[in-house]
Amino acid sequence: MHTPSGMSLPVLPVVPAPFTAAPPAAHPAAGAPGPYGSTAVLPPSDFLPGLESAAPADEDAGWLQDALLGPHSADIVRYLGLARSCGGPVLDLGCGAGRLAVPFARQGFHVEAVDRDAASLERLRAWGRRIGPQVSRLLVTTRADLAELRLRGSYRLALLAGTMISAVPPHARPGLLREIASHLEPGGALALDFTAHRLRGLSQDPRRTWAFQVPRFDGVEEWTVARQVFDLDDMSEHITYHSVRTGKLSTERVARDTRKWIVDPERLTAELHAAGLRVERRRRHRLDERTESVLLVCRADG
Repeated sequence: MHTPSGMSLPVLPVVPAPFTAAPPAAHPAAGAPGPYGSTAVLPPSDFLPGLESAAPADEDAGWLQDALLGPHSADIVRYLGLARSCGGPVLDLGCGAGRLAVPFARQGFHVEAVDRDAASLERLRAWGRRIGPQVSRLLVTTRADLAELRLRGSYRLALLAGTMISAVPPHARPGLLREIASHLEPGGALALDFTAHRLRGLSQDPRRTWAFQVPRFDGVEEWTVARQVFDLDDMSEHITYHSVRTGKLSTERVARDTRKWIVDPERLTAELHAAGLRVERRRRHRLDERTESVLLVCRADG
């Protein structure tokens, strides 16, 4: 996600605190170092994966998750195209409130949607029911933690979208990949995305701050500042999202936390191979000088 020229971001204190959002022109130059590490501004048209790593804690957190990983997210089109080439049934792991599962069902795919959060699964089912029986009958929901996943069906396509793989503890990841591989039909595919970091850069600058405007269509202006802290000792990262929503009559502030694991691409490739999955396609998109978004499409052997 590149920093657009001429945009800017809020000046942030070292200690998280409420902040006043301002239009882009009121902020310092994008890319300038801030008191909380390196900074960047993300253009509103980009999507920010990663919030699926934690279940929504309340209605406010659910709104932020929906806004960042909602119907405007660019990865829906990419994964839907893959489903059309692979066919169904589709397994959506870490499905949240159905941002992928429901559009897939609307396109006629049978989908098993798996998440650990009961409230999110109920929202998914309610969304399907609102559309109609032609969609809801294609949706099956399963409540499960991915670290302890046990599947029953077989699938043409499995998805770990929204950097969901980084929500799985490293010790549990090989078992999850073996479980997925054992339930893919011959020639079936696993597609996943994650954020790859240059570790030397993280050790030199383990803190980042970036800001972006959340797409909204209800007359409310919303800016979010994300503070990201990396811990290389246990290969994890902690992100705090601070959002300010400004309407005609009031302003409100919402905070949201998520914890993820740093993914080592070489180790992940080895784990996929050990599970019987070969990487057929690898797509990289450079986010900044030390970070890239990676999409993997893997095929089951045999």
